[in-house]
Amino acid sequence: MNWQDVLAQLEAGTLRAANQDENGNWHANVAVKEGILAAFKAGENIAFGENYQGFVDKNNLPARQFSPSDNVRLVPGGSSVRAGAHVAAGVIIMPPAYINVGAFVDSGTMVDSHALIGSCAQVGKNVHVSAAVQIGGVLEPVGASPVIIEDNAFLSAGVVVVEGIVVKKGAVLAPGVSLSKSVPVYDCVNKVMREKGAEIPAGAIVVPGTRPVQSEWAQEQGLNMACALIVKYRDEKSDAALELESILR
Repeated sequence: MNWQDVLAQLEAGTLRAANQDENGNWHANVAVKEGILAAFKAGENIAFGENYQGFVDKNNLPARQFSPSDNVRLVPGGSSVRAGAHVAAGVIIMPPAYINVGAFVDSGTMVDSHALIGSCAQVGKNVHVSAAVQIGGVLEPVGASPVIIEDNAFLSAGVVVVEGIVVKKGAVLAPGVSLSKSVPVYDCVNKVMREKGAEIPAGAIVVPGTRPVQSEWAQEQGLNMACALIVKYRDEKSDAALELESILR
């Protein structure tokens, strides 16, 4: 498949940079990432816009244009969706926000101000991506899995999710939570430390925390490192607090 077909099918949502198997596990689509990289190689830098204002990018990866028939609300104010990114009907994008090539954003999701959805990241249905959320992207190495945010997850302000972390359905990340393959996650409900880089379980409510640094000198200094804490799992009370307003959509 040539890169032109890859970009077109990514935008249509018929091809994705990662796929979920029958067991619920996600796997990178290497052929898709190879196609995106081929597009970068084939493109030439040009100036964009009627009145040139200093924007320069690959000629074959322009910002997408939407019409009312797409049923996507791209609110004025500096947001951009790059070619090769899928944005489903019912998505709202508040300014300024950026959705990079290869990303997939499913229906009913809200992308708030100053949010980034990086290359090849996969975001499910009815996800709330709050202000200043950073969802990391990945193109190289081609076998590396992107960040996955499954349906009905709630990412509060300032959340950072990078390095291919998977956030399962309905999970809630409190303001300021940072997740990467180097950040341990402590499940205070089940009294277990999850492996670094492990997925965030469905319905988990995660808050930022700290843990002592394991060295005598560091302990003498009272030093701590960041971690993430699962403090509860969603129930009727938390669901009510997080209910999305359908009128906004």
